[in-house]
Amino acid sequence: MPEIELSAGTIEYTDTDTGTDTDTGTDTGTGTGTGDGARETVVLVHGLAFDESVWDALVAELREDFRVVVPVLPLGSHRRPMRPSADLSAQGVADLLAEFLERLDLRAVTLVQNDAGTAQLLPGVRDERIARLVLTSCEALDNYPPGIQGRTLLAASRVPGGLFLLLQSFRVPFLVSMRSSLGGMTAHGIPYERVRRWYRPLLTDRSVRRDLARFLRSTRKDTYLRAAERLRHFDRPALVAWGAEDRMMPHRTGRRLAELLPRGRYVEIPEAGTLVPMDNPTALAQELRRFIEEDA
Repeated sequence: MPEIELSAGTIEYTDTDTGTDTDTGTDTGTGTGTGDGARETVVLVHGLAFDESVWDALVAELREDFRVVVPVLPLGSHRRPMRPSADLSAQGVADLLAEFLERLDLRAVTLVQNDAGTAQLLPGVRDERIARLVLTSCEALDNYPPGIQGRTLLAASRVPGGLFLLLQSFRVPFLVSMRSSLGGMTAHGIPYERVRRWYRPLLTDRSVRRDLARFLRSTRKDTYLRAAERLRHFDRPALVAWGAEDRMMPHRTGRRLAELLPRGRYVEIPEAGTLVPMDNPTALAQELRRFIEEDA
């Protein structure tokens, strides 16, 4: 994968545009967002303990029409540990995302978030490169940490050795499929091979576990309530696309998000839980195309 050195450490990413030299893993400087004649740029942002592969099916749906960029943020499934001094709070990770957009010179992007609430922390702070905001089934407002899964992770991170012990459950397919684990985040289930990919860094690299623990221990319950006050002033198009079968991110949270965004619109994606891009990528791609075309 191509990668880029940022202030917190090395970030891997995928890019469907030829502006990235995938042989050397460096940016050639030829792709700069949506300049003259360029395609619209869509940036996809994953959640906690997922990597770029959570978006694979959606990337396949969009790549013919858009430049699609997917950074691997330091949220547990990253393969490159961050520097010990890195700010890995929720806002620190959001700032790293903003730095990523700047370093790749991505402009007027459609920023799409799933599961985590990272993208909500940029409006009103570092949003000059965002043309449109899309929030798909993510932590927001007072649903943070979200659901039993989020609360369990937070509790484990605050007990010595607790996070390591909890992560061992992801070695057992039956435990992973339970509603209190990843099984509660999807309408159609997740192939265990994908789970092994996501959790391999956490299970094999102490430095990656350290990064996740630092993120979890920095949790402030009012993080997204404070962000919501800034979202009220975000005057660009916004789409809130919630999984119709989501059991972790309440539908009322999605509706409230759409109502507080000045140009927000709420839709539900059928046959989808929290992991909307995995459960129903075709329906999500259709909504994204419609949303971008309406604002073109």
